Amino acid sequence: MEQTARYYGTGHRKNATARVWLTPGDGNVVINNVPMALYVGRKSLELLIMQPFEPVDAVGKYDVMAKCKGGGISGQAGAVRHGISKALLQIGEEMRIPLRRLGFLTRDPRVKERKKYGRKRARRGFQFSKR
Repeated sequence: MEQTARYYGTGHRKNATARVWLTPGDGNVVINNVPMALYVGRKSLELLIMQPFEPVDAVGKYDVMAKCKGGGISGQAGAVRHGISKALLQIGEEMRIPLRRLGFLTRDPRVKERKKYGRKRARRGFQFSKR
């Protein structure tokens, strides 16, 4: 039985985590067993997910299979992009420089700030009343 190459990367964004596997193929992207176009529903998020392939000339060369948990659609799309970038590093270490320059290997640290007691939201206090 012939063993096909599989490359793995874990991506994170906001509260979302994505486990991503790349296999040589023709560019199909499946997220949680649903085609990417149906899963994300927005062209801008589809473009975001495919960004890491462009600087390393790998567009249409790999199939992507991702499992996402947590967060919403936007956070999960960012997590898949991060996971694809990390999986591409397993294919070839020479891809690190272009991916690093465009910031695809850096985990975006921004997460929602927690609500504080005595306030309506994380920072919003009560309306001031002079009288």
